[in-house]
Amino acid sequence: MENKKNRTRELIGQFKIVLIFLAMCIILTILKPTFFSVSNIINVLRQISIIAIISMGSTMIIISGGIDLSPGSIAGVTGIIAAMLSSSGMPVIVPVLAGLLAGALCGLFNGAIIAKGNIPPFIVTLGMMTIGRGLAYVLSDGKPISGLSSSFLVLGRSSVMGIPVPIIVMVLAVLLTWMIMDKRVFGKHVYALGGNENAARVSGVNVDLVKIKVYVFAGLMAGLGGVVLASRIATGHPNSGDGYEMDAIASTVIGGTSLSGGVGTIGGTVVGALIIGVLNNGLDLLGVSAYYQQIAKGLIIIAAVLMDQKTKSKTN
Repeated sequence: MENKKNRTRELIGQFKIVLIFLAMCIILTILKPTFFSVSNIINVLRQISIIAIISMGSTMIIISGGIDLSPGSIAGVTGIIAAMLSSSGMPVIVPVLAGLLAGALCGLFNGAIIAKGNIPPFIVTLGMMTIGRGLAYVLSDGKPISGLSSSFLVLGRSSVMGIPVPIIVMVLAVLLTWMIMDKRVFGKHVYALGGNENAARVSGVNVDLVKIKVYVFAGLMAGLGGVVLASRIATGHPNSGDGYEMDAIASTVIGGTSLSGGVGTIGGTVVGALIIGVLNNGLDLLGVSAYYQQIAKGLIIIAAVLMDQKTKSKTN
């Protein structure tokens, strides 16, 4: 019965956000016909690629009933590590794997303390957010790292058949996360954990292990986002990724994932990221100040949470 209610909420949420996304596109196309050009669509997808990658981990965590405030900082420190290794002349595979490993280790730190120390995720990831940003400054000595190899820059600046590589990486990250959440037993355990942790434990789910794996995966996605970001801007900057955790959470919540856990879809998060990207791009085309864009984004987040609460009350 509970699964049926959750499924109903997911379908209602998906339908609403898709309608909102389509309405935004139609309105912006009418106001600014250049919005719907191929070049601008590719530009929007490129702009949201890193946020969407990081959002994959945030979605899994929120579905499990947790929260993560650290992916922006993790992306920053992994970008620094990758940039340092790339600028030293290492083969491209070395900085990429090092960035991914560093992200996964940060996630392991989060997950282990949350699961074994029984400390609220908000506190642990807030601490990691500060630690990660501090490490980025320590490793870089507070200075941007340049001189990255041309092979490393392929990740963020090249295209394959006209499609920018960051978009391809985003699609692969989305497909991987979707397969884990929809096609693997682990995904079912994540939903069960978010729906009712005690019930999941009684039914035989290794709750602590699931929590740890969820945060490791989120760290991995943040690390991937950090590596792509460093390649895209051709610099390892200690401020890289600043605020990305908020955009990731916003994409997840706007996409219909419930902050109370147990409800959400990967497709919904992608649409949520697209809504943010289209909003930013459309307001840029209309000449609206970036300050007002932040206000609009905040209002959309609040509206999404209100929508979730109303849907939840109807299905209970």
